[in-house]
Amino acid sequence: MRKLFVTLLFCVLGASVSAIASANEAAPASADPALEARVMAIAAELRCLVCQNQTLADSHASLALDLREQMRVMLRDGASDDQVRRFMTDRYGDFVLYRPPLKTTTFALWFGPLALLIGGLGVLFIVLRRRSRLGAEHFEADADVIDNPDNRDTTVEGVTT
Repeated sequence: MRKLFVTLLFCVLGASVSAIASANEAAPASADPALEARVMAIAAELRCLVCQNQTLADSHASLALDLREQMRVMLRDGASDDQVRRFMTDRYGDFVLYRPPLKTTTFALWFGPLALLIGGLGVLFIVLRRRSRLGAEHFEADADVIDNPDNRDTTVEGVTT
């Protein structure tokens, strides 16, 4: 029993030590708070290419850290916010933008959900309209109506239905 306890203790300690050792340190922020605010504002508009459901500002992936550092360098060297966004879209395409521009290549992305909704509502309307025109002979009767045509309450094994 003592050996089992010692083994479990080493496993727990080993797991906690490895978790501490593998934790990422915080990325060094810029000494200039205005520059850091610009970097984070731009990064909030760009998608992390590794995570794909997080912004570059929220992501802790190594690629996101590298891209934020590259944005800091570009802004420090005098690039405008638009030039940084253009650099990212030239390098990674419109996918990197959370709000991609309206172009022929992104037309389905912008209007596809609306077209699917309208199409689905149209199909629903047509199906319901056709069903309302069908007679009762086209539908199966409910089981309780077949068993009890007078539709009175019945007791089955002490349970009232």
